[in-house]
Amino acid sequence: MQDHFPKQWQEILRHNNLDSFEKLWALELDWFEEPNQRRGGWSGVSRCDLELPEGGKVGVFLKRQENHITRTVLHPFGMSTFIREIQNILRFKKASIPALEPVYFAVRKIDSDLRAILCSEALDGYEPLENLVKRWSTKGWPDRKTRQRLMQAIAVVMSRMHDHKIQHNCFYPKHIFVRFNETAIDVRIIDLEKAKVKILRRYASFRDLYTLNRHSQGWSRTDRMRFLMIYLDRKRLDRDAKELWRKIATRTEVKGKK
Repeated sequence: MQDHFPKQWQEILRHNNLDSFEKLWALELDWFEEPNQRRGGWSGVSRCDLELPEGGKVGVFLKRQENHITRTVLHPFGMSTFIREIQNILRFKKASIPALEPVYFAVRKIDSDLRAILCSEALDGYEPLENLVKRWSTKGWPDRKTRQRLMQAIAVVMSRMHDHKIQHNCFYPKHIFVRFNETAIDVRIIDLEKAKVKILRRYASFRDLYTLNRHSQGWSRTDRMRFLMIYLDRKRLDRDAKELWRKIATRTEVKGKK
């Protein structure tokens, strides 16, 4: 895959003397998370703040990996796992599904090592839904109207994703980032490496629906059923909605026993 280096970020990285693969790879930073040692290599992520030419700063996450590969039919000898991730980031962006903002992507073969860089803008001001719910569970839940606004914001993004037949495949609360504004709630979806395009919308939707339901125990059963109705754009739980809810509940129970 070709390098991806959006024009709006070229000036910013150039201003910070980081406008090449070699400079980004050599950048000395603390690990935001300990490197993942598997797939025959390693993959790690760091955070850094870049100076803006007009003043101020912007945070980015710099992911670097070496010999961290996955094999597919089209790539039997292996490819960087970042390739699949950037492809999905760009797929989401093309479909206007709010996700990560790509800053830089490139792959290089250095001697016998396959190295890759994927840099994205930090979601400063956003919070994982998982953390938000834990705080509410401890300090008290907001009113029903606020909860419905949040469910509406998530359901809209989820529905748009499925309208494009995209299955996230790991639709956990920790991968849903939210930001409360005065008049709206913004949602961003992260961890897109495993996202897939399915043949039909219903094939894309079911796994994500039951995954979110299974990992949303902090929410009441009523709230989770209400979310499904918002997602389906139904005013009441009709026969089709009841059948889908039954399938989701059954699948959630089965997975919970494993």
